Amino acid sequence: MPLDPALNSLGLPKAPADTRVVVAMSGGVDSSVVAAQLAEEGYDVVGVTLQLYDHGAALAKKGACCAGRDIHDARRVAETMGFPHYVLDYENTFREAVIDEFADSYLAGATPVPCIRCNERVKFKDLLNTARDLDADCMATGHYIQRKMGLSGPELHRAADANRDQSYFLFSTTAEQLDYLRFPLGHLHSKAETRALAARYGLSVADKPDSQDICFVPNGNYAAVIEKLRPGAAEPGDIVDPEGRVLGSHRGVIHYTVGQRRGLGIGGLADPLYVVRLDVDRRQVIVGPKDMLATRRVPLREVNWLGDGAFADQAERQIAVKVRSTRPPIEAILRPLSATEAEVELLVAEEGVSPGQACVFYDPDGSRVLGGGWIWRGC
Repeated sequence: MPLDPALNSLGLPKAPADTRVVVAMSGGVDSSVVAAQLAEEGYDVVGVTLQLYDHGAALAKKGACCAGRDIHDARRVAETMGFPHYVLDYENTFREAVIDEFADSYLAGATPVPCIRCNERVKFKDLLNTARDLDADCMATGHYIQRKMGLSGPELHRAADANRDQSYFLFSTTAEQLDYLRFPLGHLHSKAETRALAARYGLSVADKPDSQDICFVPNGNYAAVIEKLRPGAAEPGDIVDPEGRVLGSHRGVIHYTVGQRRGLGIGGLADPLYVVRLDVDRRQVIVGPKDMLATRRVPLREVNWLGDGAFADQAERQIAVKVRSTRPPIEAILRPLSATEAEVELLVAEEGVSPGQACVFYDPDGSRVLGGGWIWRGC
């Protein structure tokens, strides 16, 4: 609860009944609990679910969000708690802003993270604008991340539960968006707490499994999606060593990612080999020993800075960074090059860093998220 008694639990100077909140509802347990909790507290809740891709084709796919079954589940939660719920068709927007770039990035040999682009370009842009059009005072989501007030305004902080923290996927949230967003689950210490709240509210999704993988990629088969979106993309080529010697053949660069070891089909060698680089123009998969995957210098562009002051004015500084969502932050040095470009030097080399991934900045002495950027070029 806020320290200022004049503010409600969302930090706004209104009674809950006079505060309209749009809740982005994916149909999962997290956003459902957010909507139910705010409704119980007396807020004027409006639930909105985005239909992002062909939900007819996705009905049989478990572990996806924003498709058939999940839209039904979100609607049931709204009926249970007595607030209005709307479904918005964002299929064209989602394809243009997220899926097309995902396909093109893969074809260019990168390892894209479409969930970040979805938050950046769809949920926190188009949906946020829709919330404003509905005269909402703020928009709430079920993300596990914390919004805290600092001396210069709202700050983004990692979730209390490190195992659920979603800050890697939200680094591109702008200061303006952060002023309007709320994340009511960020302070919880376990998913069990969320499910207990869902059970207390009598929600049918209390035991619903978490979503897995990328929502529009059935069974995690990225290559199959790329081939469907870009027919003819899977052209065969050579698997070569760093000197260019041909070791084997492949059925398309899109079937490989940097750091991959399995499925190369070049057995019989003394030491294991890993994919160290993809040359799309030559249709080559370059493989080498594990130590070739080690990277210390990471070039970044499209930097979004959430720290204090302008990014271009920042001096070289020590920070902590994540180059993968599943690993804890590691020590690094941040060197700003312009308002939107930077170089990060990892104090300990990291393996398998690839263009297309995100590098997220953290305060090395606390939980604050300082922003991040997109890795580009060869690392």
